[in-house]
Amino acid sequence: MEPSVLAPAAQLMPGQLLARGVCRHLAAGHGFAVIEEFIPERGKRVDVMALGPKGEIWVIECKSSRADFMSDGKWQGYLDWCDRYFWAVDSQFPTDLLPEGTGLILADAYDAEILRMGPETRLSGARRNALIRRFAIHAARRLHTLRDPGAMLDGRI
Repeated sequence: MEPSVLAPAAQLMPGQLLARGVCRHLAAGHGFAVIEEFIPERGKRVDVMALGPKGEIWVIECKSSRADFMSDGKWQGYLDWCDRYFWAVDSQFPTDLLPEGTGLILADAYDAEILRMGPETRLSGARRNALIRRFAIHAARRLHTLRDPGAMLDGRI
């Protein structure tokens, strides 16, 4: 991949830096495939969706500040789209704000650590299959546009 296609850390927003560390950790340490800014259905956009080696699906919302967390009133709508739900925050975040019964990941731009496992609520088989297909299509399209940035512009995808 051309270096110009990859965004240097200096160009990323704080939440994107957290997402990068989370993705690195889940991919390298746990064998997950990860997608940032994934839309499981119209009107919802999760910061990170992770597909595990056994087909498990995790959603991770990255919060870079108290204000960022307090302004997020839609996170509970993501619970129907995953087996486990997590918050990813940096070491300065006041974790006592985070709801009980959710997972917690401490992250920075380079790595992360799961501090508290989110409780498991298994998706139905039909929803899991549909979500895995959507995940695969999204990942393939994203890879295609990285390899051929003009493809989206000329209507080939």
